[in-house]
Amino acid sequence: MTNWMKMIGIGDNGAEGLLPQYAEWINECDVLVGGERHLQFFPEFKNEKKVIKGGLSALTAELQQETRNVVILVSGDPLFYGLGGVLAKKLPIAIYPYTSSVQLAFSKMQESWQDAYIVSLHGRSIKGFAQRIDGRKKIAVLTDEANSPQAIAKYLKRFGMTEYDAFVAENLQGENERCRSLTLDEMEQTSFFPLNVVILKQREVVERASLGIPDDAFLQRKPDKGLITKREIRTLSLQELELKENSVVWDIGTCTGSVAIEAAKIAREGAVYAIEKNEGDLENCLENQLKHRTDFVAVLGKAPDRLDEFPNPHAIFIGGNGGNMELLLQTCISRLQPNGRLVMNIATIENLAEALQHLKTLGCEVSILQAQISKSKPILNLTRFEPLNPIYIMTAKKGKE
Repeated sequence: MTNWMKMIGIGDNGAEGLLPQYAEWINECDVLVGGERHLQFFPEFKNEKKVIKGGLSALTAELQQETRNVVILVSGDPLFYGLGGVLAKKLPIAIYPYTSSVQLAFSKMQESWQDAYIVSLHGRSIKGFAQRIDGRKKIAVLTDEANSPQAIAKYLKRFGMTEYDAFVAENLQGENERCRSLTLDEMEQTSFFPLNVVILKQREVVERASLGIPDDAFLQRKPDKGLITKREIRTLSLQELELKENSVVWDIGTCTGSVAIEAAKIAREGAVYAIEKNEGDLENCLENQLKHRTDFVAVLGKAPDRLDEFPNPHAIFIGGNGGNMELLLQTCISRLQPNGRLVMNIATIENLAEALQHLKTLGCEVSILQAQISKSKPILNLTRFEPLNPIYIMTAKKGKE
């Protein structure tokens, strides 16, 4: 392989949208590579055409051996959720971008887009979409058949995110181009062409909740109200977890989901997985997700059962172990990623001693914070302090391996 290949971005208007130089390169190349739709734009091309289908491994291997003059056609900007970023790491390619679908959609809307949050649901799960966009003023969404404009509207309404209006741009620069402003209700009831971009814009400002959501903002078990990681302890525990925006988090014994919900808001580009043994508490957790605009996996079970369904985490919170602490901690530490952190809330000195012994045996670096917190409470025209139950917050850091 001696020649540099050319990767050229192209729109749905085909050859007429290309610069003359690009059209000349295409006409003169020996091999024209692209999707079926792109290759159909050049019916007069007489040399070899190679269709991109399925995975890229076989295509990459072929192109690595290619010595002829090759042009690869890609929709829009090849470096914007396109093949450019993948192939450029493995092949000598010069990239010539076209206008991306998001740029075109914002131009049709006549709206600036430098301040927009861009997310792709194309070929991806919509799970976690709620916390990723919560509070954002302007969002561009790349869709697919499953995550269609209708599905997005239904999803947003389910999480109470009705402050958004939508703009849907379909078949941009194609024969059937269509652009419309819609309410979420209208978008849910409307049909769209498969190729589209959705722009969401806040009609009214709704800010994200800050860290430390009040306890009474969570649905809790009745009449046993109070089975929740209290706001103050929750905040200290989240601090110990040292979550990043893309962290994968486990919440074991999630109950109301208060820790998992706050974790999902911090790790909004990551993922949260929660497990709860009590069916009623799990139902509250699922309802609290909708109320607090977070969307994570929460399953019924008693850990360590079902933990094999979760990906390896960067951080684990254990609010309750339900017995068999040794097996649970062995499982958690074995699955925890290098330099990951496990945080436990413990109420008794017996459980504290047992957890400390197990975690040290497992080679963890352990620290303990004893939290004894009192909150002011009015009595007539006076004020007194009412103590919360003392809690040990144990943090175990796994080594680098």
